[in-house]
Amino acid sequence: MAVQSWEDRPRENIVGTADGQAMVGGAGAESGAGRQSLNCCVRVTAVQVRKAIWGVAMVMCVCSSWAGSTQLAKLTFKQYDAPFTLTWFATTWNCLFFPLYYIGHLCKSPERQTPKQRFRECCRFFGDDGLTTKVFFTKVAPFGLLWIMTNYLYLQALRKINSTDVSALFCCNKAFVFLLSWIVLRDRFMGVRIVAAILAIAGIVMLTYADGFHSHSVIGITLVVASASASALYKVLFKLVLGSAKFGEAALFLTIVGGANLVFMSFVPVILYFTHVEYFTSIADLPWAYLCGVAGLLLAFNILVNFGIAITYPTLISLGIVLSVPVNAMVDLYTCDIHFNTVRLIAVFIICLGFLMLLLPEDWDQCLIELSTKLRKREQPVEPAETANSSGLNWTRRARTSMSTFSH
Repeated sequence: MAVQSWEDRPRENIVGTADGQAMVGGAGAESGAGRQSLNCCVRVTAVQVRKAIWGVAMVMCVCSSWAGSTQLAKLTFKQYDAPFTLTWFATTWNCLFFPLYYIGHLCKSPERQTPKQRFRECCRFFGDDGLTTKVFFTKVAPFGLLWIMTNYLYLQALRKINSTDVSALFCCNKAFVFLLSWIVLRDRFMGVRIVAAILAIAGIVMLTYADGFHSHSVIGITLVVASASASALYKVLFKLVLGSAKFGEAALFLTIVGGANLVFMSFVPVILYFTHVEYFTSIADLPWAYLCGVAGLLLAFNILVNFGIAITYPTLISLGIVLSVPVNAMVDLYTCDIHFNTVRLIAVFIICLGFLMLLLPEDWDQCLIELSTKLRKREQPVEPAETANSSGLNWTRRARTSMSTFSH
């Protein structure tokens, strides 16, 4: 947020200065306004280049963290087959969100607040009374359950099918978000996004057909589609119930989700241990490197997704998610965990294409028309006589404007 306001401030000052000089009506003022406009363009371009560079770095980090966590989880199950315990362990790391945010607040904000003051200010996100017991059980606990369900179903799917199919199918959650937002939030209807949603559904069916509708693959595809649906439901309900959150409020919310998971869900891994569903012989035999690696990469991924928009464009962050699909495909191809047939390649391509179509802005058609109009104007040659006449008309208009300005 601070970066955006810092970018807007110089532009406003420059526009105001240029307008003020144009009111004088002198030739020197016009040349000064031209210089100011040039400086404005250079400065805006520099800001855009800086955001684009950060965006490239963000795409690489998002892609590597998401693909890395998926592959590490796959390796973890070979030594310790416990999807719920891994979900619980990784979700507990969400407790680090608010402390990390507060460290950033101390480094960047000119008005440094104590942790208690910052906590109270962020608690206003839940209402005038702050975080009460009623608010916790009605507005926080349901989202915590959806968070755990999303991650648990995703990890369960990794046990059934390869990571390429799982990561590609999870990209369908953006199509589900659009459909739910259109139904629940009454968002604007867009034909291109309906086409993207149809492509996502077609890709799901084709991926199921690629393995011949075997029970193992059908269960895995059902699990990952359910995970994508839970993720979409989480996002839409969050916007419906809580609205949009600032960085500190989002960090506090995720920290509370992690703390609630630690306090209220710790009994589940204990039950699974004693019932030998997710059993281990000793704590020393657990693959701690893999467990901490998955949890750390998921924490990094969520930090990048939630706070990366402060330094770059949201579209580039979403692009990092879809690029994890070819990364996972290369890893699976190297480890011989996947057989790429024509149907699977077309299905993955269709799902990724639908995901990219959902990244288009709402006014994409108007932007395309404006771009084509500008390109046509550049291609049309301008005759010298027309240029002279137009410049004469411009001088006449300027004289009339200046006379009317002085008369007023």
